[in-house]
Amino acid sequence: MDNSITNDAFCATIGFFDGVHRGHQFVIDRLKQTAKDGGMKSMVITFDLHPRQVVHASYVPQLLTSTDTKLQLLEATGVDRVEVLHFDLQMAQLSAKEFMQHVLHDRLGVRRLLIGYDNRFGHNRAEGFDQYAAYGKEMGIDVLLNTPVDVDGLRVSSSLVRRLLAEGNVAEACRCLGRPYRITGNVAHGFEEGRKMGFPTANIAPLCAEQLIPQTGAYAVSVSIEGGKGMPAMMNIGNNPTFQRNSQTLEAHIIGFEGDIYGRQVSVDFIQRLRGEKRFGSVDELMAQLQKDLNATKQIWSTQQHSPTIANKNNSII
Repeated sequence: MDNSITNDAFCATIGFFDGVHRGHQFVIDRLKQTAKDGGMKSMVITFDLHPRQVVHASYVPQLLTSTDTKLQLLEATGVDRVEVLHFDLQMAQLSAKEFMQHVLHDRLGVRRLLIGYDNRFGHNRAEGFDQYAAYGKEMGIDVLLNTPVDVDGLRVSSSLVRRLLAEGNVAEACRCLGRPYRITGNVAHGFEEGRKMGFPTANIAPLCAEQLIPQTGAYAVSVSIEGGKGMPAMMNIGNNPTFQRNSQTLEAHIIGFEGDIYGRQVSVDFIQRLRGEKRFGSVDELMAQLQKDLNATKQIWSTQQHSPTIANKNNSII
């Protein structure tokens, strides 16, 4: 990152922006309008690491988006600049006033700052909006407060999306995100039990080890290979209890697809949960259930294929 003082005046907002959900998108839309009204450029400021990772070494985040995906999503909003700050112990020790003066004002040229209603920064996050506004008045930053954002009656937040995914409610998570929840990974060799039953699957190893995996179970999904068109698929997340495995796998059966995709990168967009994980008494019982899952997935695609939730026809990320 360039540490030189910029000559441009920016209207900025700051946060971790995990998921870049509809609440974030609303705030960024307001940021762009506020910047335009003030004759400034718009800037979104985020971090490369979750601050709690640095402050608490034992903390392992469950991310909705990798850093690269988050930056793609933020840039797709049309802001003039996305600034990624490297969050380390030195930055964690800065007081809110020091951060505002040395980083926001001097380094980045922020002259107007939109603060989320629950957003805090600075050492120990000890201060709030009133203090930020007072500091800003001293140093020439106009600090404004963003109001809470409700989307379709929901107070959308990254923590809400995480909770929905942990419950397997991927359809509601999609509504909060404004797009399907996506996991991208490489296709690795698995146990090939599905192939033996006539349901060959792609065993997917996520690229982002810290990304949240939805609750175990079977899902209707869309799978795209290296940025190609989304194809109907059913995915199973679980430990394969029928075969007494003890490690979690993500396996996708792409309906009607034939081809070798080992080692290739695929993206999975979650559409709807079909059922929970279950141990079957025999392989025949499992095969019968897989056929039911297949039929349900086809039905979901046939009734919703024109929905932006599933179609995602240009494979756009937002």
